[in-house]
Amino acid sequence: MENQTVAQKLEALVKLQSIDSKLDELKKLRGDLPDEVQDLEDEMEGYKVRQGRFEDELKELEEAIKKNKEGIKEAEKLVKKYNEQQKNVKNNREFDAITKEIELQELEVQICEKRIKEAKDKIEAKKVEIGSIDALISERLKDLENKKSELQDILGENQEEEKKLLSDREKATKKIDEKLMKHYDRLRKSLTNGLAVVRVVRGAAEGCNIIIPAQKIAEIREKKKIVIDEHSGRILADVDLGPIEEEAKPKKATPVKRTKKVA
Repeated sequence: MENQTVAQKLEALVKLQSIDSKLDELKKLRGDLPDEVQDLEDEMEGYKVRQGRFEDELKELEEAIKKNKEGIKEAEKLVKKYNEQQKNVKNNREFDAITKEIELQELEVQICEKRIKEAKDKIEAKKVEIGSIDALISERLKDLENKKSELQDILGENQEEEKKLLSDREKATKKIDEKLMKHYDRLRKSLTNGLAVVRVVRGAAEGCNIIIPAQKIAEIREKKKIVIDEHSGRILADVDLGPIEEEAKPKKATPVKRTKKVA
């Protein structure tokens, strides 16, 4: 690589640009499908996380109902016990004390029943939310499968070609020195059309159509140094002056036919 001539460096850059342009075309065929598939997968993951959270909340509510039912049983057992004790009281003071305990346990039953009702209402609401998420998951899953199938078809058609191009690209980059490669990669990222290496066609750089001075065109044709377009930063690799030269050729004048004057 150290002994490469400028012409050889330019040839390697032109080849790399050709490979990258073909890879760009393959990416265009895929369009936004890869991003759409990724977005749908992320969306599905979000729904599943939410679904899991709702399922956990349902379990907590079911557990709360179970505990409150146990609380009711315990309170009713105590009420029964206190009622039995009330039959054997010896004075009003004991009777009032037991009556107060019965009232507290009856109140506990009411509180537990209220909590059970609230938990059941929440469970119904959660089930509605889970149903909505299930419907969304089902709908988005169909979209995801369609997008994946569409993307797979496109990838399948061009898989071998892309694989070969990537292999060719790896070989091509090895023929380009690090400094030039960094400049090329930086240009590729900054330019919308990805054309970092271009020809001069009809006096203008491809990709930006900015007129190149005649002196610089001569330098490009000589290929004794790497010439950079000062406006776009593109590497000017070659000159195609064919059409200009053809247009510059003087056209032959069409002879004018003289008509004889009629006497």
